[in-house]
Amino acid sequence: MGNHSETIQIDYDPERITYEELLDVFWKSHNPVSRSVSSQYGSIVFYHDDEQRRLAEKTKEREETERGRRLPTEVVPYTEFWRAEDYHQKYRLRGVRELMEEFAAIYPDSKDLVDSTAAARVNGYVGGHGTLEQLEAEIDRLGLSPEGRDRLEEVAQRRLR
Repeated sequence: MGNHSETIQIDYDPERITYEELLDVFWKSHNPVSRSVSSQYGSIVFYHDDEQRRLAEKTKEREETERGRRLPTEVVPYTEFWRAEDYHQKYRLRGVRELMEEFAAIYPDSKDLVDSTAAARVNGYVGGHGTLEQLEAEIDRLGLSPEGRDRLEEVAQRRLR
C-alpha cells in the first residue's frame, strides 16, 4: 500500500458554493472524533492558500468547541493529488453491470468516466446516498437509456430507504 492517504479532490464553482460551505459538509459527513490507526484513513483538510487555511482552522476550532474535545483532523497544505487506479473509480457503479455498461459505452476512455458528473451521481445513488426524491428530480439528466433508468430506479428503491 505504501505511504498515502485516501482522499477526494473537489473542483467547485465558488459562485455556487463557498469553501466554507464545503468544509461544513466535510465536518457533517464523517466522524472527525475517531483517530485512524493509519494515515491511509485519517481525517485531513488540504488547503491551497492562506484564506482556505484560515477557514479550515476556524471550522475545526468550531467543531472542537461544539464537541468539547480536540479533534485529530489535520489541516495541511495541498501538495499533489494522485488519482486512484481505474478499478477503484466509481466503485459502486461498477457493481451494477447494466449501468456500468451504459457508462462505458458513453465514456470509452476511463478518464472521462472518472470525470463524469453523471457517473458520480449514479455511483452515489447506487451506494445508498441521496434520496429517491433527488433521483427523481435529476434522472432525466443522467444520460441513461430507458432500461438504464429502470435499473437505476430498481437499485435505488432498495438502497435509498
